[in-house]
Amino acid sequence: MKAAVLHEFAQPLSVEEMPTPEPGQGEVLIKVAACGICHSDLHLAQGEWDLLKPITKTPLVLGHEVTGTIAALGEGVTEFKPGDRVGVPWLHYTCGECEYCLAGRETLCAKQQITGCTVDGGYAEFLTAKASHTVRLPENLGFEEAAPLLCAGLTVYTAMKNSGIQPGQTIAIFGVGGLGHLAVQLAVDLGANVIAVDVADDKLVLAKELGAANTVNASAPQAYKEIKKLTGGGAHVVMVTSGSRAAYEMALRSLRRGGTLSIVGMAPEAVPLSTVAMVSGEYRIVASAVGTRRDLRALLDLASQGKVHCRIKTCGIQDINTVLEDMKLGRLVGRVVMKI
Repeated sequence: MKAAVLHEFAQPLSVEEMPTPEPGQGEVLIKVAACGICHSDLHLAQGEWDLLKPITKTPLVLGHEVTGTIAALGEGVTEFKPGDRVGVPWLHYTCGECEYCLAGRETLCAKQQITGCTVDGGYAEFLTAKASHTVRLPENLGFEEAAPLLCAGLTVYTAMKNSGIQPGQTIAIFGVGGLGHLAVQLAVDLGANVIAVDVADDKLVLAKELGAANTVNASAPQAYKEIKKLTGGGAHVVMVTSGSRAAYEMALRSLRRGGTLSIVGMAPEAVPLSTVAMVSGEYRIVASAVGTRRDLRALLDLASQGKVHCRIKTCGIQDINTVLEDMKLGRLVGRVVMKI
């Protein structure tokens, strides 16, 4: 089969032929139709995440936003049949027995395996996945459109739920990129008043089209004051989907007293947050990492109802290094999906 393979960190991927895997016990073989190209893939390929670099296998087939059809079943698999339309997310496996799994927080499982990191992912014509962690796709949702929902969409869906935002409250969303444009749609569907914040005017235009009530260009001096003015004291929730240090510094200043800072984007360096401001404002800080299978099914149901739609561009497997370079340089709007 053809695959895009990482052999060495911070080096281009190699598009090459490799053996088609066979499903083991409890696994399915999936013929890949599409795979989203996530910013996490870039970080993994560059070896930039200290927590994940030691457990990232090489050679590695990246990709954890995978959609396709069941091609074959491993021993003991009865819940799927060949031809079923499915998706494979970030979580390849969790134990189901630890305190976190039993509490419904499988993203914290210490025994988890990660698609496109600790096991091969979807930048290939085929991959194997645990049947237990493979999800069915709604029939009315296309492979390309569904792919980014398996990570980007799930991440902001979970973050939105954990933030506690309520109908009628105001949420400021920092960053209207691949994650942020989905967050805007989810917040609008919840009945929140959305303020979109970005340094790029074209992304702010997109946010308006998606239902944001107001937009603020973050490059303006003391842009947080505009958010304070629009909200009469600050947003109830500020969600940062950007990995920019400046975004985090501005985000805390944009909260109202007792507000919630939702951390989604991961900055490459430490971000200073004033403890004086946090204590005096009684701010709540909530971080979210991807999401559970239950949350993913709920999100896919919303997408099947037309309540969230990912803006995508498509590419071929041969384009992968160009897309990763464009991502690194911040040239992309929305998500790019690889058609296999």
